[in-house]
Amino acid sequence: QVQLVESGGGLVQPGGSLRLSCAASGIIFKILTMGWYRQAPGKERELVAAISANGGNTNYPDSVKGRFTISRDSAKNTVYLQMNSLKPEDTAVYYCNAALGAASYWGRGTQVTVSS
Repeated sequence: QVQLVESGGGLVQPGGSLRLSCAASGIIFKILTMGWYRQAPGKERELVAAISANGGNTNYPDSVKGRFTISRDSAKNTVYLQMNSLKPEDTAVYYCNAALGAASYWGRGTQVTVSS
C-alpha cells in the first residue's frame, strides 16, 4: 500500500520560511516523479513544484519561482519543499503527490498559514 505522509506545515509570518517533508512508503521511491500541490479555500488545487525521478529536472509556476525549492533524498524516500519569502497568498493546504505512469498517489495534506 502506497503511503505519502506530509509534515512541516504551520503558521508563519509574511517573509518567513518553512520546509515541508513528504515521506513515501510502499513503492519504489527512486522511480517516482514527485510533486507538491496546494489548495486554498474556494480555489482549485495547483502545482507548486515538481521533481523528476532522478532529481535532474524541476518545475515551478511563476508564482513561486525563486522562492520555493523542491528536492529529494532517495536514501530517506523523502521529498522536501523549502519555502522562503512566504506571502499571505501562499496560505493553503499543501499536498504531496507521487506519479508513475498513469498512477497517481496523494498524501493527506499539511496546512500552511502565512499571517501576521
